[in-house]
Amino acid sequence: MRRLALAAAMSLAAFASAAPANAFFQNIMIDPNTRQPMAFQQPTHQPAARPAIPREVVAFAGAYEPGTVVVNTAERRLYFVMGNGQAIRYGIGVGRPGFDWRGTHTISRKAEWPDWRPPVQMLQRRPDLPRFMAGGPDNPLGARAMYLGSSLYRIHGSNEPHTIGQAVSSGCFRMLNDDVVDLYSRVRVGTRVVVL
Repeated sequence: MRRLALAAAMSLAAFASAAPANAFFQNIMIDPNTRQPMAFQQPTHQPAARPAIPREVVAFAGAYEPGTVVVNTAERRLYFVMGNGQAIRYGIGVGRPGFDWRGTHTISRKAEWPDWRPPVQMLQRRPDLPRFMAGGPDNPLGARAMYLGSSLYRIHGSNEPHTIGQAVSSGCFRMLNDDVVDLYSRVRVGTRVVVL
């Protein structure tokens, strides 16, 4: 056994010294049992992607009471009005063409990690969808949902962060899960929501 290990080490040393100085050959080792080359790739460490639309406090001019939620579908931004000329601005995903809407509602219900039951209208368009999906990280409603009046629409989180800033939904407003958790903590049932 000791002879085999010594032979493997010597062949590795000879192979390494004879090999061209390129990255492919620098990462090869010989398996002492099979005497076959083993290639290893160095792990690549990439920094975590920052949200394309960061949450931030911004100047806000509008005749809305503090605590109001203002959704600007053209900007694909949601504002939580703080008063004193300021609001918290969040990036959102909005309804795709034909599913956008305007109006005023109030938050009628709040839910953490909500279950999802696609509405009948959505199931008619997409019969392949499940009839029920329990709340959790894979659920398309994400970490929180705020239901808008008696409508089919919600402000909710998303398990598809790449859709934030896009017009892809069936009329609901999607947010990054971190952002929807933040907004959820600031609003209450009865909060006015203005969709422009």
